Amino acid sequence: MREIAGCTDGAEAVERRTLSQYASQIRKQGLRHLRRLFAAAGEILRLLKGRNILLVLAGSLIQAVGICNIHAFSDVTEGGTLGLTLLIYHWTGISPAVTSLLLNAGCYLLGWRMLGKTFLAYSAVSVCFYSLCYRLMEPFAPLWPGMLASPLWCALIGAVFVGVGAGLSVLGGGAPGGDDALAMSLNKRFGWSVQNIYLVSDLTVLLMSLTYIPLRRIAWSLLTVVLSGQIVGWIQRFEKETE
Repeated sequence: MREIAGCTDGAEAVERRTLSQYASQIRKQGLRHLRRLFAAAGEILRLLKGRNILLVLAGSLIQAVGICNIHAFSDVTEGGTLGLTLLIYHWTGISPAVTSLLLNAGCYLLGWRMLGKTFLAYSAVSVCFYSLCYRLMEPFAPLWPGMLASPLWCALIGAVFVGVGAGLSVLGGGAPGGDDALAMSLNKRFGWSVQNIYLVSDLTVLLMSLTYIPLRRIAWSLLTVVLSGQIVGWIQRFEKETE
């Protein structure tokens, strides 16, 4: 009996040493991964510029104001991921503050290899700040309820908010929406026109939005999509002309 007990104790001691060694290896690997992660984060932060961060933050705030207070209540929607978040909100009640973060993160993951670290860092700032601003404004929206009765004004003013916001974010070096990053990635990978990618994604979302928006309102939505895109282009051209 003593010999059996001794063998059992010895086996348990060996098992404990093995588990301890295994746990030590896991801790060491985890620390190495954390050091690499912090080193990569520090490298990216050194590349970021204060002016660009301010542009990205301002653009995200402006865009969140327009989507939260106009498009979310007027049945005049947007294309791309912005319109998709409103579609999901209508059918599920999940806040665009949440779905925009998830959808955009998914698009960035699909295209991260073809996009630079700096671009992704600015885009991450843009997306996260947009979600934060939207969440903070939700309890107080809409700020201009009288405007909602006019689809024309909703289309025009909404396009200004979205276009200016997206334009400032692009000037800051990031993409305010995951569909922007995805379009750029597909352009680099397959050579497809960015404009055509935008057109397909926007029209797809607008067609899906017919499930809750009347056809007449979709026409106004098409106006706001076209106008907001033009505003982004104007801002980019203005920046190039003043350089």
